[in-house]
Amino acid sequence: NGTMSEAAGFYIGEDRFVVRKQIAKDLDAAGHMVEIENYKNKVGFSERTDVPIEPRLSLQWWVDMKAISEPALKAVEEKDVLFHPDKFVNTYRHWMENIKDWCISRQLWWGHRIPAFFYGEGPEDFVVAKTAEEALKKAQEKSGNTGLTAVDVRQEEDVLDTWFSSWLWPISVFNGFYSKEEVDYYYPTNDLVTAPEIMFFWVARMIMAGYEYKGEKPFKNVYYTGIVRDDKGRKMSKSLGNSPDPIDLMKEYGADGVRVGMLLTSPAGNDLPFDVKLCDQGKKFANKIWNSMRLIKGWEVVDTEPSASAAVANDWIRSRFNQVLAEMNAGYDQFRISEVLMSAYKLVWNDYCSWYLEMIKPEYGKPIDRQTLTVALDVLEDLLKVLHPFMPFITEEIWHFVRERKGPEEALVITSWPEVGAQDEQLLKDFEDFSELVTQVRNVRATKNISFKNPIDLKFKENETRSNKFDASVSRLCNLTSFEKTSDKVEQSFSFMVRSNEFFIPMGENIDTEGEKKKLEEELKRAKGLLIGVEKKLSNEKFMAGAPEQVVAMEKKKQADANAKIKVIEEKLASLG
Repeated sequence: NGTMSEAAGFYIGEDRFVVRKQIAKDLDAAGHMVEIENYKNKVGFSERTDVPIEPRLSLQWWVDMKAISEPALKAVEEKDVLFHPDKFVNTYRHWMENIKDWCISRQLWWGHRIPAFFYGEGPEDFVVAKTAEEALKKAQEKSGNTGLTAVDVRQEEDVLDTWFSSWLWPISVFNGFYSKEEVDYYYPTNDLVTAPEIMFFWVARMIMAGYEYKGEKPFKNVYYTGIVRDDKGRKMSKSLGNSPDPIDLMKEYGADGVRVGMLLTSPAGNDLPFDVKLCDQGKKFANKIWNSMRLIKGWEVVDTEPSASAAVANDWIRSRFNQVLAEMNAGYDQFRISEVLMSAYKLVWNDYCSWYLEMIKPEYGKPIDRQTLTVALDVLEDLLKVLHPFMPFITEEIWHFVRERKGPEEALVITSWPEVGAQDEQLLKDFEDFSELVTQVRNVRATKNISFKNPIDLKFKENETRSNKFDASVSRLCNLTSFEKTSDKVEQSFSFMVRSNEFFIPMGENIDTEGEKKKLEEELKRAKGLLIGVEKKLSNEKFMAGAPEQVVAMEKKKQADANAKIKVIEEKLASLG
């Protein structure tokens, strides 16, 4: 209780803090004080009660760890047990090669009591047994005293370290010490998901226990998650008060929004600096999925053939989904969970919503053909399947809106994962050129303030063979009056290139030619200024002799880029007259 015992000789029964001060006074009063010197000392304080921690010697129970750690170290080094990411193998090896004996006894009022029973006062006067009756029998045999009774045998009051129970988890969860049938069916398991800070406390010890008690590893893969930290890099904790209330976050951003926001930026083993903007991003993504469903379900349907734009879009979105699905499956195999989610995110936001739905969307007030609507709904269902592990709530809800379901037996949560189908590699490559072309036209409209409502002409000079599969979609998404091939460059036009093919948007009457020339001249001046600076460096013998090879190569690339840019600008100026 923190007071002096009979062993102290003086100040018996007095508090330790009072005595520490009183000793100095009494020594001084008796003339025994030689010197008083101030010094700093690190005193441990209890995290929960904030009182000084006093050392107190007592007998403890230990486990000899050296022998049982060797199979566990070998299992990870020889990749019988795989760590994801594998950067943690070195930390694991360091701990296991420098392992110390494990103190497993705790002086607590709860937990598993240590199954040791004392029958005398000596340090060796104990037995280990499952029950008090078994302990009495063993004590009689060990002591040679058949007169011992149950009153003479007392169980150890200490309890086991909580990790001593936890290290048996892969076995005990299947009732493995009592039921051979169940543990033989499930053990060893496949994957363990945990945090790296308990790699030694739990993961290493489970592996040790697996080989010690079952003669086999407890699991094949260990996936280490990151730690959520605040903007100052501190671990989230209730004691620091730096953890947001997840209930409040879910009310604001939805449970799925919070999940996605956290998972998008939490690669395996790396810490996650929490930012509420991530949750907002997740919320907007959920809204995007919901609105895409509402858009599709709002279309009227007719039995007609798909338009040229819709037909190629239907073929492309199937190939694109299969392509990304294969990437996602590979990502899951490698435990790259955040990358899998990002692939699904881009597939929905960019490919499905921004491109596919725009390519098939009927004009305002007009119906869509049944075949295209079927494809749109089929692909949406597959998207819900791959999103479900990350966004279980909204995907299940939308699943029952997309098509009529019979009941719980057709719920999304028990639906099969989609299988990777055929991919048209050439179509996927052609789409890349198509999307670049549309993006370039939109950039011209944006920079030249040409409203989308105003149709434009687009001409192209084919310097290498290009596919025309997406031409109907180009006309649709760019609002073109014409899309024609030309053998010569078009004078007085805005031009750009997709690969080596040249594209021209002839200037209309509303274009400010003089203003455009002025912008180009300013851009030309900046490019020439940059070129002069680079050429000065490259002509400097001292720089060329002392600079690293990669720095010189970078400057030469700047020179080449500047020359190419100047050539393009001069050609544009020439076309303006």
